[in-house]
Amino acid sequence: MIPLSVLDLAPVRAGGTVPQALRETLDLARRAEEAGYRRYWLAEHHLAPGVASSAPQVLIGAVAAATSRIRVGSGAVQTGHWTPLAVVEQFGTLDALFPGRIDLGLGRSGQRRAETRAPGTGTAAPRRGREVVDGLLIPEPFDQSRLAKSPVVKLFGALLQQPGAEPPDFAGVVDEIAALLDGSYRSPEGYEAHAIPGEHADVELWILGSSGGQSAQVAGERGLPFAANYHVAPSNVLEAVEAYRAAFKPSPVLDEPYVVVSADVVVAPTDEEARELAAPYPLWVHSIRSRLAAIPYPSPADAATHHWGPDDWDLVADRVDTQFTGSPATVAAGLETLRRVTGADELLITTITHDHADRVRSYELLARAWGS
Repeated sequence: MIPLSVLDLAPVRAGGTVPQALRETLDLARRAEEAGYRRYWLAEHHLAPGVASSAPQVLIGAVAAATSRIRVGSGAVQTGHWTPLAVVEQFGTLDALFPGRIDLGLGRSGQRRAETRAPGTGTAAPRRGREVVDGLLIPEPFDQSRLAKSPVVKLFGALLQQPGAEPPDFAGVVDEIAALLDGSYRSPEGYEAHAIPGEHADVELWILGSSGGQSAQVAGERGLPFAANYHVAPSNVLEAVEAYRAAFKPSPVLDEPYVVVSADVVVAPTDEEARELAAPYPLWVHSIRSRLAAIPYPSPADAATHHWGPDDWDLVADRVDTQFTGSPATVAAGLETLRRVTGADELLITTITHDHADRVRSYELLARAWGS
């Protein structure tokens, strides 16, 4: 079986606190290591009452200190909010403290969104409408333009970037980070710069993406490993992995493509119990897509009292329908389908429940069923 890894947002539960959420992340990381998960990634989210992982670089250090073997990293650094030098120095410091265990995952959040596709690199046409591909549900694409029109987007930009800042192109950011890491950085005028810590740090560089656009293209052309987000943008996952493989060129890092695919999962001893634990998930996703900020994760009892209208379900249907929920056998079978259809070399599991013990048990049950 291919390896399983963890993607954690340090969720804050309804009625809980941020310190509690961070302590639970450290506990889950220790349990994930014991269960045999390969890596533990922390997301970067801002201004969300229900997510405590807003400073993953800090949290990565705490998780690495609380564990001993599991790889720890970012899933992903929002490169539009950081300079390449700041990223390399931060992760170089982490590598100096925890050598050989740090992953540096990069994402395009905060960047200019214009897509670039070189001719012939995007072989898969964007999918439209709901379909089942060899047993895997590919839902109708969610209309992201709804989010882009929100006035909150402008507020986020004002708070996360310096006044007048213009993020450079993502490909250029990746190249600068790679050059600072390997010590080959030269300015356009020919001047050298050396990141200390950071230069020659033993970190794994990753690209995360939600479509077959620039992220997949950059990862492939530079021969880097790629993580495709089925849990965030399930309608685009096949386009993303196919575009990455089409663009791939061997590099000193990889001889052939390496793909991680993410999945949203809730496991319990029975299908019925798992469905109950997952009942708050639609309400939580709705908060992200209607307010651009995750609410504290509701309890199943709170979710049961919420009234849903047709327009509400339109906001969440793609993600709710593609969540893997059930007994260990049920979820393992679903994840095997995801692996087979996408050709994933590794699966990245994200699980959120209201009760921490249920979340830990979900990961442990899955690991045993998967054979980690």
